Amino acid sequence: MELKWKIKPFEALNVNELYDLLKLRSEIFVVEQNCVYLDLDGKDKSALHLIGEYNGKIVAYSRLFDAGISFDNASIGRVTVDQNYRDKKWGHELMREAIAGVKSNFNQDKITIGAQLYLKKFYESHGFVQTSEMYLEDDIPHIEMMRG
Repeated sequence: MELKWKIKPFEALNVNELYDLLKLRSEIFVVEQNCVYLDLDGKDKSALHLIGEYNGKIVAYSRLFDAGISFDNASIGRVTVDQNYRDKKWGHELMREAIAGVKSNFNQDKITIGAQLYLKKFYESHGFVQTSEMYLEDDIPHIEMMRG
């Protein structure tokens, strides 16, 4: 079982891809996490969109940003894997692809993320270290983490 990976700028996303990735983000960040927030934050147009497909369905996704958009460093955000596929451990593959995508597209080694606190060990396993105290974002505990 392999995922098919692609990275696209916003303008290259077709309507079905855009719908499916927004649906996945909404399923995870709004419904599963029971968090009412505005997912469409104005940054999608500045992002590269990393999409992992399995059997033609988007099951893994993240946004990649060059330095100066979300943080002073390059960044990765909206990291998500469809809950029906989490047993496959594709989150680790997603992070490896995201880190490689930042390096190859932006020539950046330093990456900053705003991580949900409960995922600290997951991100540490990919070389990130905590760089801030805990803060609340949309009533969910977060920390900033950096790699590189």
